[in-house]
Amino acid sequence: MALGLGAASAEMAADPLLMQPGSRCAAAAPHPKGGHPSLAMAMAAGKGRATASPLTSSPTAIATTAQPGFLGSWLSRIPLPKWALIAVAVAVAVLLLLFLICIIRCCCGKKKPKKKERVSLHAVSGSSTACLVQPEMDDLEPGAEQTGRGRLQYSLEYNFRAQELKVGVKQAAELKAMDSGGTSDPYVIVYLTSDMKKKYETKVYRKTLDPIFNESFTFQLPQAEVPESTLVMQIYDFNRFAKHDIIGEVRLPLASVSLQHIIEQWSNLVAAHKVEEEQLGEICFSLRYVPSTGKLTVLILEAKKLKRMDSHGLSDPFVKVHLILNRRKWKKKTTSVKKNTLSPYFNEVFVFEVPFNQIQNVDVVISVWDHDKVTKNEPIGKLFLGCRATGNQLRHWSDMLSNPRRPLAQWHSLQPPDVVDKALGLKSHLKLSLPPR
Repeated sequence: MALGLGAASAEMAADPLLMQPGSRCAAAAPHPKGGHPSLAMAMAAGKGRATASPLTSSPTAIATTAQPGFLGSWLSRIPLPKWALIAVAVAVAVLLLLFLICIIRCCCGKKKPKKKERVSLHAVSGSSTACLVQPEMDDLEPGAEQTGRGRLQYSLEYNFRAQELKVGVKQAAELKAMDSGGTSDPYVIVYLTSDMKKKYETKVYRKTLDPIFNESFTFQLPQAEVPESTLVMQIYDFNRFAKHDIIGEVRLPLASVSLQHIIEQWSNLVAAHKVEEEQLGEICFSLRYVPSTGKLTVLILEAKKLKRMDSHGLSDPFVKVHLILNRRKWKKKTTSVKKNTLSPYFNEVFVFEVPFNQIQNVDVVISVWDHDKVTKNEPIGKLFLGCRATGNQLRHWSDMLSNPRRPLAQWHSLQPPDVVDKALGLKSHLKLSLPPR
């Protein structure tokens, strides 16, 4: 035992690391089980030498046993072999590269518009000219379908003294073939947009694409209405057992031509417009409502551009004012008749008693009629105002209710009578008595 302790003391003296105050030998305490303290110190010194000698002898070992970085620790948690991780990384990189290439091609790979090249046709003749200027079907614009319908020759002559427009339909050329045999049966319809009720037709010419009409038609057209009128000439293909097909039309605003001299010219046919609404005219009137007295005042001022109803191109207009209560006719008043005019001036006022608790249920119907002594009076156009109205009519009615005791005047366009009657949805023609206040 003495020899063992002496050897241990000699070792501790020879190794300075074991003699440091923080070493395990210096902090050794008596053995808890009562063993000899010197023996415990010798055993601790032996263990300390076994663990401390690698730290002092090999500095590189410290670097190899250091904790791995964040990426290494994250990869170590994935339950996949190393080759699988590498394969996944390569696949992701390939996908990102393809996505980047697609973005670059979409953003930067757009075709630049080709510059228009001027082609000189002076030195080119024959069929090669068509090859140079004929566009491909894919390059045609939507409006290109309007060409190739043919041409129409016509003449215009305006008589300022008689206020008449004479339209001559001369001939057509290169019309579009509408029949299966490669021909058409063309005829022409001529009318003015200011008087669509009056239309003229030429004769039908069978199986030809170059008909010669040589027919003329006369329209009664006051000089004041010339700038607002448009001449329409439509060429149709006649079908005996089916609807007639329209080949094309020519629209000529009269404001764009000079009628000081006779005009004769060719025009290309274009695709026909959609069915246009007939212009029935306009009427101006004012509304005024006083809630305290329950009086509704309607002042019929004037009308203009009314539809021609008589054979001589004029009308005998008068105005009816109806009050509709809960979709039933209630009250009616009528203006005087103005003879032979399309722009009558009335300036007639009508007063109706409408209680304030009924004003929301009342519709005011204004209709313009053409007076006829022999036959039945014909309606020219109608409109109605009230809480069920729309557009300008509803706005006018709302302004009247928002400004009591103040007369508000406004122009309104007349509408077809059947359209207004359908919107009103009248229940019956019984006259209702005034509801009690």
